[in-house]
Amino acid sequence: MTTPDGLLPGPDGRLRCWWHGNKADYMHYHDHEWGYPVGDDLRLFEKICLEGFQSGLSWLTILRKRENFREAFRGFDFEKVAQFGEQEVEQLLQNAGIVRHRRKIESTINNARRAVELAEEFGSLSAFFWQHEPPASERPEKMDYASLVQMSKTPASTKLSKDLKKRGWSFVGPTTAYAFMQAMGLVNDHLEGCAFREAVQQKRKEFIRPI
Repeated sequence: MTTPDGLLPGPDGRLRCWWHGNKADYMHYHDHEWGYPVGDDLRLFEKICLEGFQSGLSWLTILRKRENFREAFRGFDFEKVAQFGEQEVEQLLQNAGIVRHRRKIESTINNARRAVELAEEFGSLSAFFWQHEPPASERPEKMDYASLVQMSKTPASTKLSKDLKKRGWSFVGPTTAYAFMQAMGLVNDHLEGCAFREAVQQKRKEFIRPI
C-alpha cells in the first residue's frame, strides 16, 4: 500500500517511489536505471525516441517492448537510423514487437538525422543535453510527492523542447523532455525517503559533465 508521501514498500521491505507498483521489471528499472546520470550518446538518443513512442501510452508498455525497439532501430545508433528510408518504414510498420505508429516511426528517423547534425555541432549528444541540466535554484528544496506530481514539465524541459524543435526534432514536447531528463539523471526525482535517492544523488555528484 502506497504511503501518503508517495512511497511504496517493496517485497524486500524497502521504501521506493510509488510509480513502479511493485511490478518486478518496472521496479528493476526504478532501482537500477531511472535517475542515474547517462553520458552515452546512444542511450540518450534511445531514451528521447522511446519517450516519443510512449506519448499516449504507459512507459511500462514501452519498457516491455524495449528490446524489440533496440533490434528494430539498430541499437538506436543514430548514424544508422538516419539512413532509413521508406522501405524501412514499411518494414517497421509490420513489426508487431514495437509500437506501429507511422508518425512516431518517421519521427525517430527524422530525429536520427537531426542527432547526427547535433553531434557534429556539439561534439556529442551528451554535451548538448547536459547543458540543459537545470540549476539548483529551479529545483524544489524537498523532493516530496506534492512537488513531483506538479512537475510534468519545468522551465528547463520547456527550454530543451524549444531548442530541439528549433533544430527540427519532433515528438519532443516539454512533458516528453522532462520525462527524458528524469530518466537520464539530469535531475534526481526519486522522492525523499526512497531507498535509492541517495545512491542516485551520489552518482550525480561523481558524474563528469561533458563539455
